[in-house]
Amino acid sequence: MTSEGALGASFIPVFTGYLRDKPHREAMELARRMFWDLTVLLAIVAAAGCVFSKQVIYVFTLFGARGTQWNLAVYLNRIIFPSVFFVGLAALAAAILNSYFVFALPAATSIFFNLTIIAVSFGAVYRPILRWAPPGYRTPAAALAFGVLAGAAVQWLVQVPALVRRGIRFSPGLSWTHPGVRKIGRLMGAGFFGMGVYQINFFVDTVFATSGRMPAGSVASLYLADRIMELVLGSYAIAMSTALLPAMSHQAAEGKYGEMKHAFGFSLRIVSFITIPAAVGLILLRHPIVQVLFQHGRFVAESTALTAHALFFYSLGLPAFAAIKLITPMYYSTQDTMTPARIGALVLGANLVLNTLFLLFFFRSLSNGSPALASSVAAYFNFVLLFFIFRRRYGALGARGLVSSLAKMAACAVAMAAAIGGALHFAPFAEVQHLLARIGLLAGMVLISVVVYFGMARLLHCEELSEFLLLLKRAEPGPAAEAGI
Repeated sequence: MTSEGALGASFIPVFTGYLRDKPHREAMELARRMFWDLTVLLAIVAAAGCVFSKQVIYVFTLFGARGTQWNLAVYLNRIIFPSVFFVGLAALAAAILNSYFVFALPAATSIFFNLTIIAVSFGAVYRPILRWAPPGYRTPAAALAFGVLAGAAVQWLVQVPALVRRGIRFSPGLSWTHPGVRKIGRLMGAGFFGMGVYQINFFVDTVFATSGRMPAGSVASLYLADRIMELVLGSYAIAMSTALLPAMSHQAAEGKYGEMKHAFGFSLRIVSFITIPAAVGLILLRHPIVQVLFQHGRFVAESTALTAHALFFYSLGLPAFAAIKLITPMYYSTQDTMTPARIGALVLGANLVLNTLFLLFFFRSLSNGSPALASSVAAYFNFVLLFFIFRRRYGALGARGLVSSLAKMAACAVAMAAAIGGALHFAPFAEVQHLLARIGLLAGMVLISVVVYFGMARLLHCEELSEFLLLLKRAEPGPAAEAGI
């Protein structure tokens, strides 16, 4: 995901500049050259990943963690790793289409990816198909691995017709000296680190979670808590940032920095309107959520407690994680990937220091939640630095209006928290044993919280409520269209 994001963040601003300032054929030539250069690079990376599969597994299992099934892991990695080739090309295709404000098809590629995995994996359990499969395919794990590889290829292929309709040609055209390609390469070098700070910090958290002072299962609890967080981020914040980058890139190319800042302010308010109550809901309903999602089979009550504890501290940082997804496109739209990378280095250092301090001095109270808290605090540090540096360069970003809006959202969230607390008191979730009953009870509490939050937002005349509903309905342009979203 890091390389995909860095590619889009580096390619879109340059490509939109070509679309605006140069003949269309030159923009198409840049896309063609970039495709073939990327094809060669990705082929080399994919081949290296297969050849050095054992070394890759060694690093990503925290340097030979105990319990790793080495032979199986190396074998599966050799099947899956070539998917890097197709994922990279799919990311380039998505970046091109996003530059033309085409978002639905690139966003839908994940659906094709999952459907392909299901279809290919079906051969592992359906005997008539299984008889025709190669020997290495005849296990569920290998079937899933082949499914991932096939799904990645489909992600790329489904976008090809849309590229052709917009004039992209795939005739051979390797060129490392093309000025646009070189510019993208320079931006991508820094962008790779800037976009990957979250993943790097999570890796750091995982390393600290392997400490002997941590309870057993800490690594898994952090991973699962992070997956729940990513569900919220991916469903809204990342979708908004995907739309923001090409819009801001066009605005920056035209010198319309006022419109670009307006787009950011609008997006930040709307995303905060969702992520603030989402964070409160995750904090208060963390145990029911983890129980419904994971407490089955060998995932027992102790595992739920560990995961819910980590989710509590990750949820504290949810608004900051979402805000970072929105502010970094402003830098990338101005073709500045170095500043987020430099700030990312500072944030990484802060995360290391915080993890160390929490592990040494606050372990008894924080336990396996200390790495999650370190990442959350580092995320706020990251956003504040990005915000004030951009403000110093380009002027006010509407901080006063944002603070006023955030105060109203906080009041709505407090009322929602009270409603959730009452629901948990009068309908004790822990006493419910049947899964369907738990799902129904959790859904009811979520519905109550949404009604209370939106009701309070209406009473307090929160502008974000009407703007959010307009975005959902797409009934009329509203501020979103004005912001170029």
